[in-house]
Amino acid sequence: MKNVMLPCILISVLFLVMLPVTGEMIGGGEGWIRVDCNVDGAAVSFNGEYKGVTSGGSLTVPVYTTATPYSAITVSKSGYTTYSGGLTMPTEGQTVTVYATLNPIYSPTTSPPVRTGSISVESSPAGADIYLDGSYRGRAPLTISGLWPGDYTVSAEMSGYRTFTTTTSISPDTHSSVYCPLSPISSSGALYILSTPSDATVMLDGMYKGRTPLTISNVAAGTHLLQLDSPNYYDWKSTVEVPEGGTRTVSATLNPMPSSSTGWIYVSSSPGGASVTLDGNAVGQTPSSGSLKLNSVAAGDHTVVLDRAGYKRYTVRTSVSPNTVSEVSAVMVPESAPSGTGSLSVSSSPSGANILVDNNFIGISPLTAHDIAVGEHLVTFRMDGYQDYSTSALVNAGTTSTVSAALLPVTPAPKSPAFVLTVLLALGILGFIVSGKPE
Repeated sequence: MKNVMLPCILISVLFLVMLPVTGEMIGGGEGWIRVDCNVDGAAVSFNGEYKGVTSGGSLTVPVYTTATPYSAITVSKSGYTTYSGGLTMPTEGQTVTVYATLNPIYSPTTSPPVRTGSISVESSPAGADIYLDGSYRGRAPLTISGLWPGDYTVSAEMSGYRTFTTTTSISPDTHSSVYCPLSPISSSGALYILSTPSDATVMLDGMYKGRTPLTISNVAAGTHLLQLDSPNYYDWKSTVEVPEGGTRTVSATLNPMPSSSTGWIYVSSSPGGASVTLDGNAVGQTPSSGSLKLNSVAAGDHTVVLDRAGYKRYTVRTSVSPNTVSEVSAVMVPESAPSGTGSLSVSSSPSGANILVDNNFIGISPLTAHDIAVGEHLVTFRMDGYQDYSTSALVNAGTTSTVSAALLPVTPAPKSPAFVLTVLLALGILGFIVSGKPE
């Protein structure tokens, strides 16, 4: 009988040892990072980790608040400039929004229909966070290149200082300099804003701040203009007093618009500055950022046409429902777009990695892929046991572009103390059984 029990006990001990042991868990509270982008189908990566593509103007990524925080974001798509910037992790239950603007790019072998300019920005004191039309671009001093001709809003923000905002104009092949003197905030407070309905757009002193419910910190003490906006509701506006060192709570109830047989059309274009006609009638021009709002549009089908010098005409048929907003987002195509193909030579260390171009598998490294469309492409390296690596590559007509990557191994999770205790317990049971066995 003992001869039968001993193998059974040994098998039980081995089963205990082989049980999966939980290492360090990510767990914790969950927050979200929302990426708003003017281009659909753009690839989003946090700290080099691919998270998905934008659709319907945005991509929302859930993140654990106790995990290793993300600090950098890239948004890219073939044929457009790549957006790079910093990330702020959300707290539990919070949504942090990042605004990424992608501009069309052109092959060096062709002449773009519109020449771009640049803006250099300095701040006093240096190191202020710089926003261009609401999109974060880095810290001053910095130069922002590849800007389409037009008007831009430049804002400089720094903790302990009042936000400085100004506008500047860009002409083809010109360089604009902007100086942002920041005034220290002698006292500040905070605003906590609630609304019925929720998810209303919040504007403070004409600057977009987010959506309700929302807390705005580091607001200069004193009087401010607060505005809330939600589709199918009248705008809510009021002056609010922010207390020094305190928080002012604002609860706003927006009044619904009466039912009618009309709706709205919001028209935007990339780039802006396109002339818009509705059913053959001129109605205005798209701004460099935001949308042209067409009010009191009769319910039914309508034809919207956008024209811009150097670009092909954009025509779309859209339907308007009563008390509903219909959106038209046009990506203007240049009259002479880049054409042709080139090659892409890809290698990795170690070799044998799966290679994806614009999220499409093309082979295993090392390799040379031919007939790649001219323009910027997202190249991703994937290999078991190694961290994914993504980078962008520009392919020119009739040439071979080279991309290489040194892949980093995945660090295995450390054994938890529970694993060591399980092994010691198993050895102790085995020793007791052996020592108690009669000769």
